[in-house]
Amino acid sequence: MKRNVGGIDKVIRIVAGAVLMILAATGTIGWWGWLGVIPLATGLMSNCLIYTLLGINTCPSDKR
Repeated sequence: MKRNVGGIDKVIRIVAGAVLMILAATGTIGWWGWLGVIPLATGLMSNCLIYTLLGINTCPSDKR
């Protein structure tokens, strides 16, 4: 699986996903906060299906 998420994009995904999940766990926001698992996972795996479909690559080491 090729990486297509890198740099600032990766950090933003991990932080945003973690914050959403923490807010959902504390009851601050509704159940939809658990959707934060998606950006968290794509940030940790450095691969995003939507980026693949659109041909986007923010990972400098794997640029074409």
